[in-house]
Amino acid sequence: MVAVYSVPNAFSTQECAEIIRKTEEAPDSEARLVGQTRDHNLRRASVVWLDDVPGTTWVMDRLISLVRRANRERFGFDLREFAESPQTASYGAEEGGHFAWHSDIGDGPLAGKRKLTLVVQLSKPGSYDGGALEIMPGAHVITASRGQGSCTVFPSFLLHQVTPVTRGTRKSLTVWAHGPAFR
Repeated sequence: MVAVYSVPNAFSTQECAEIIRKTEEAPDSEARLVGQTRDHNLRRASVVWLDDVPGTTWVMDRLISLVRRANRERFGFDLREFAESPQTASYGAEEGGHFAWHSDIGDGPLAGKRKLTLVVQLSKPGSYDGGALEIMPGAHVITASRGQGSCTVFPSFLLHQVTPVTRGTRKSLTVWAHGPAFR
């Protein structure tokens, strides 16, 4: 089984620009891990939850379709719901934007229920340096596509990171599909 599923052009450049525009108008907050206090050594980014952004319900419909397709074609996990809102993240070079190696298993009531992580590249690839989404399914690291609108889906238990952004700003959209805890 290949651990990473990719869909190039899952969102058009116009759709990416619209998501960026709408989320830039919404209030953002400092990114934190579920149940964690601020730790700039682990993650430095700002986030906007799409539930707080008017006119973006169509985005969730697209994400649901992408998760269904990936799960049907590649993973075959028992998925039941989306218990969290999609999140846009902004990793800026001036702020030292990054996200060190971690998994998305979660903490608290959602612990172990995140099954698939889906990340959409919103930024144009040449608008920033660094900021690579790297996924480690085994001994070799896979780097996700930087193509604007590309979608990368992988099991939430896999280690992954966003390397430090050294110029510009990387913007992405993430959602997690949930199901019964793995056994």
